[in-house]
Amino acid sequence: MLKKLLLIVCMLMATVSFAQVDVNKGDPAALGSIKGIGPATAKRIVDERSKGGNFKDWTDFESRVSGIGEKKSVKLSQAGLLVNGKPKSGEAATPTKTAAKSK
Repeated sequence: MLKKLLLIVCMLMATVSFAQVDVNKGDPAALGSIKGIGPATAKRIVDERSKGGNFKDWTDFESRVSGIGEKKSVKLSQAGLLVNGKPKSGEAATPTKTAAKSK
């Protein structure tokens, strides 16, 4: 019985840590819940969204928010960040653990 309860708790914790947030809808607190986005980056995202309107796609997001480039956007997408409800499409191009070891 105890093992089942522990398993349920672990599954709930894993589910919470993989929450998805859309950059066009999230407030600073929601954006800050994504691993890799701190308060300063969340503020830059919200400020840019207020100034220039919603982000059209990942390229638009990367070009308008300082400090967000190709590599960082892939990591943010893997952590649950979405642009218009879509994850970054270049995730398959990221190196796998075996490829990273061969370098």
